[in-house]
Amino acid sequence: MTDLLDLAAELVDIPSESHQEAAIADFFERRLRNESQLDVYRIGDSVIAKSELGREHRLVIAGHLDTVPANDNHRARIEGDRLYGLGACDMKGGLAAQLAAALTLQNPAVDGTFIFYPCEEVAAEHNGLKHLFEARPDLVEGDVALLGEPTSAAIEAGCQGTLRIKALYKGERAHTARPWKGRNAIHRLSSVLRALEEYDGRRPVVDGCEYREAMQAVRVEAGVAGNVVPDEATITINYRYAPDRSPEEAEQHVAQLCLECDQLTIDDHAPPATPALKHPLLDALISRNELEVRAKLGWTDVARFASHGIPASNFGAGDASLAHTQGEFVERHEIELVHLALVELLENGIG
Repeated sequence: MTDLLDLAAELVDIPSESHQEAAIADFFERRLRNESQLDVYRIGDSVIAKSELGREHRLVIAGHLDTVPANDNHRARIEGDRLYGLGACDMKGGLAAQLAAALTLQNPAVDGTFIFYPCEEVAAEHNGLKHLFEARPDLVEGDVALLGEPTSAAIEAGCQGTLRIKALYKGERAHTARPWKGRNAIHRLSSVLRALEEYDGRRPVVDGCEYREAMQAVRVEAGVAGNVVPDEATITINYRYAPDRSPEEAEQHVAQLCLECDQLTIDDHAPPATPALKHPLLDALISRNELEVRAKLGWTDVARFASHGIPASNFGAGDASLAHTQGEFVERHEIELVHLALVELLENGIG
């Protein structure tokens, strides 16, 4: 059997920054065509491998191939049972577990679909999974999906929604030597900034998972010159909200905070996904492997599956708090645990 930490290191050493995933997609396609018993498809830089055995259930296992830009960490380095390097945590450790499961799949109790796709770390318009749902939904369908985002080999259920809104506050220009002749738009932000500073996010429990909401100012744009009272100020607010709120409720919640503004514009909005842990495949995965279950506090592509009626959870190797850092790493035992759990679920199904 392939050493999973060595396989993950091999993946780290294949550069795959977003929009540059051709080489790693070639690697996955070659390994899957040559060594697996699965039907393999290549759509752009997405590689899909499926079993077609007519089983009662189909499990979708998905992971993104891309990484953020390198930060003097582009080469793999193994120290003991720990792998360092760009994407080791997010998510080449998880990819190694998934690829190894695909290569060994022979006569499963559950049909499996493995999806390896590009451009998750950049704007949604480029997302490879999004394009597959639009162009080849037949290759993405399944009963349950597991996304290999780093979770330290726990189940992180569903995900929060993320809403970014721009609020425009208007004033009137004047010379800063005579500010009483104008109205300072930046000063008008004081009330919303104070409200954001004091904001205490909800902690709702959904299907036994506690989510923690947060709202932050992430950008302020204002001013035309150092001697001019600014006549416009725009504050961008990011709201992370739990899946018990609808997208419309989330937008209304932020709007209530910005009642004094002159214009609200939705800059970006990705809805949440509910935990959806009741499917027997997910229940079997959790109970037989005694996995910890917790809420996913960020947004991930599980929401894409959920929006198409496919229950999905995050399940991968690596500590998410290390993702995108220069010193990110992944532990051998987490890769091995994820791999064994995936193989066991595919081989035994709901039991």
